[in-house]
Amino acid sequence: MGKVIALTNQKGGVGKTTTTVNLAASLAMAERKTLVIDFDPQGNASSALGVDRAALADKKTIYHALIGEATLAEVIQSTEIDYLFVAPANTDLTGAEIELVTSFARESKLKAAIAAIKDDYDFILIDCPPSLGLLTVNSLTAADSFLVPLQCEYFALEGLTQLLHTVSLIRQNINPNLQEEGIVLTMFDGRNNLANQVVQEVRTHFKDSVFNTVIPRNVRLSECSSFGKPILLYDIDSKGCLAYLNLAKEVLSRNQPKDVTPPAFHPERAAPSYPNQAQLDKIEAEFDAPGNPPVGAPAEATPLTQSTTPSPAKSDKPASKAL
Repeated sequence: MGKVIALTNQKGGVGKTTTTVNLAASLAMAERKTLVIDFDPQGNASSALGVDRAALADKKTIYHALIGEATLAEVIQSTEIDYLFVAPANTDLTGAEIELVTSFARESKLKAAIAAIKDDYDFILIDCPPSLGLLTVNSLTAADSFLVPLQCEYFALEGLTQLLHTVSLIRQNINPNLQEEGIVLTMFDGRNNLANQVVQEVRTHFKDSVFNTVIPRNVRLSECSSFGKPILLYDIDSKGCLAYLNLAKEVLSRNQPKDVTPPAFHPERAAPSYPNQAQLDKIEAEFDAPGNPPVGAPAEATPLTQSTTPSPAKSDKPASKAL
């Protein structure tokens, strides 16, 4: 069964779409079948994966899957990378929030759409919009875990507090099994003192929840999206590409099945051994010896008239004469 990860942050411009696209491409290069669900009406993740936005006018998008006019399998398109697929979006998705207001179980529409294809993929990454509206609530309801791209700036820390509050509400009311995948620091510039302070504060407060990999501010990461390619296909030797490959390794390592250590074997506590065939043959031969009844034969019954009282033993010495 695939794992659904929602990449969310209500603050815009923090590298959410860039992280979604390039993390998915890196997972696909590791031969993990990965699906990107573009759940942002801007459709930037679709463009970054080479989808022609103009051609989507005549095709089904994630909007149609959300309102029930198509299945998610009918929406999915392939990309230039094997094992990587995308469910594209366009501005039609903006109207979904209004159309779903009066719908029953409106917060679970995306979860119901994903359920039919969840077993076909190893990872499903959802690129959430920069808001805490109904689309983001649908994403967190459908997700098994959430990943937060966090820009190394002060205002990003304020937005993180609001996001975690929203996640706690989702856990209490809709999706109690929602787990925290982690926080990935993006747009890091080592020459900036503020960026270094943000990294230190986030690691101090959230500890192991923060990925070790830090995504640097890299021009190549900005350029590759305009060419409709992941960084792996645009410049594989860039710092940004190496960072996302390392991030994919961390995601895979965090999702490895936990090893169960078998209990130690103590020979002295082992069960007693049973007799082997040679020992069984020897026991049977003793029972078959002359004078012994055959194995399985009933023992002779003692006559009821025969006394069972033992007779006194005879002495070898002559009886003494009476005085």
